[in-house]
Amino acid sequence: MKKVFIITGEYSGDIHGGKVAAILKEKCPDIEIQAIGGENLKNAGAKIFHDHSKMSAFGISLKMAIDHLCLEKNVCDYLLNVYKPDLVLLIDYGTFNLRVAKRLKGSGIKIVDYIPPQVWASRKWRIKKIKKYVDKVLCIFPFEEALYKNFGIDVEFCGHPLIKQLLPKADKNEFFVKHGFDLNKPLVSVFPGSRPLELAFLAKTLINGAKKLKKLHPEIQICISHAPNLNDKIFDKYIKDTGFKVIKGENQALLSVSDSLILASGTVALEASLYQTPMIIGYKGPWILYLIYLMVRCIKNVSLPNIITGKDIVPELVQTKFTSDNICYESEKLLYNSEYRQNTIKALGEVRELLSDKYSASEAANCIIKMLSD
Repeated sequence: MKKVFIITGEYSGDIHGGKVAAILKEKCPDIEIQAIGGENLKNAGAKIFHDHSKMSAFGISLKMAIDHLCLEKNVCDYLLNVYKPDLVLLIDYGTFNLRVAKRLKGSGIKIVDYIPPQVWASRKWRIKKIKKYVDKVLCIFPFEEALYKNFGIDVEFCGHPLIKQLLPKADKNEFFVKHGFDLNKPLVSVFPGSRPLELAFLAKTLINGAKKLKKLHPEIQICISHAPNLNDKIFDKYIKDTGFKVIKGENQALLSVSDSLILASGTVALEASLYQTPMIIGYKGPWILYLIYLMVRCIKNVSLPNIITGKDIVPELVQTKFTSDNICYESEKLLYNSEYRQNTIKALGEVRELLSDKYSASEAANCIIKMLSD
């Protein structure tokens, strides 16, 4: 019986890991899977070694660093001395996972990195660590494959998980009736982030931008998305008494039926682009972290639609540009400048064309099965 251990650090990784684990179980019913993860991996049949719900954070803290170091030691001790898996699958969460890979190097355990660190965006030196400590990279962007090959790394392009995992567009009529929206009025949806510190730095400005937009154009309907993994108490701390409708757990449906979006930077922008929904991207963090980011970044853009296409098709309001006035102004253009709006929608269509139709989780599972049989 082959044994696999999967390591994720946040909600999205748990989703991707759950898909891979389910396929592995389907194709190899006797395989044993344990994981650092959440409900998705658990539901796929993995035994959870540690729940990752407290691992994800936007920023850094002393407590978080200590917790991560303790978990790193505990999981490596467990893998090396107790569980002794044939293969460890690292999913995203680059800093922690690369430290684990370093500890496991030379143990005979095969290390696979699925959704590897975005070395093309920042801290390009990490690719040397990947080459040293990882046996195989399973990348999700087509341009990553050549980058890793150029460094002599065993890599395979699996396609982006969202291509097959993204839900079809929701029926706009049904969605609007269900949530009490007026079909004759535009809907602008705000996605303030899925991490507590994101809300702390972004929520107030995002909401104020939406309020200014509403004041200038009373016909606009505003909705705020509540990320399903975010605790209600934490969400309500920053999103309360706004007067706007809040919808929880229907992120993709809301993305697909909105007329425009106001988003915190992240994977949600890629989801929105696949629905071809016009958007603006906002980002602001602690100044010290932003200055560090400026020193280590390799590209100028922060949003995936712009990075993938190599074009500035999505407005990026970063740090000093992240103001409620700019949010309002850019949103107005997307809603009321018809030529600008149509050009944006057309440009967003290029994102899907550039990504593969491969079923990423299945491709990853097949690679793992092959490595287990070698």
